[in-house]
Amino acid sequence: MGLEEKLPSGVLLTTVEGVAGYMRKASFWPATFGLACCAIEMMTTGGPKYDLARFGMEVFRASPRQADLMIVAGRVSQKMAPVLRQIYDQMPDPKWVLAMGVCASSGGMFNNYAVVQGVDHVVPVDMYLPGCPPRPEMLIDAILKLHDQVKHKPLGPHARKAVEARETAALAAAPTSQMKGLMR
Repeated sequence: MGLEEKLPSGVLLTTVEGVAGYMRKASFWPATFGLACCAIEMMTTGGPKYDLARFGMEVFRASPRQADLMIVAGRVSQKMAPVLRQIYDQMPDPKWVLAMGVCASSGGMFNNYAVVQGVDHVVPVDMYLPGCPPRPEMLIDAILKLHDQVKHKPLGPHARKAVEARETAALAAAPTSQMKGLMR
C-alpha cells in the first residue's frame, strides 16, 4: 500500500523540479534574430494559420531583456556575429537558442570567409532545425522538442551534476579534426 492510495482523490504529487520545468516550458518568450529567408518562415508561424499563441508564444520580443528563447533564422555574417553575441548576453538566464535553417546551423551553401560556419561558434545552441528554408511546421516541431528538453532539465545541484557530466564527456571526446578523418 503506497502513499498514493492513502491520499484523497484530486491530490497530485510531484516535485518542485517537475512544477518548475512545466512552468518554464509553457512560458517561452522568443526573441527573433531573422537574418535571411528563414525569417519569413519564422514570421509565418506567428500568423493565424500556424498560430504559435497555442504554445504561449504569441508575442515575439523586441528587447532581449524580455526574452528567453533566441531563434536565429538565416546566415550569420562575421560582422553580425558580435551583435548576436551581445544580444544573447543581454538575455536573462535561463535562456535557449534555436538555430533555424541550414545556414544558421552550419553556414549552408555559403562556405566563405564572410559567413559564420554555424551559429554555435558564437552562442551555445540547444536545438538545430535543418532545412532551406525549414517549413513553419518544422519550427513548431523543434519548439515542442525544446519544450520537452526544458521540462526535464534539472535544477540546482542536479543541474550542476548534469553540466559536469556533459563537460567531462566533451573533454573525453575526440577532437573534431580527428573525427573528420574517421568520416571519410
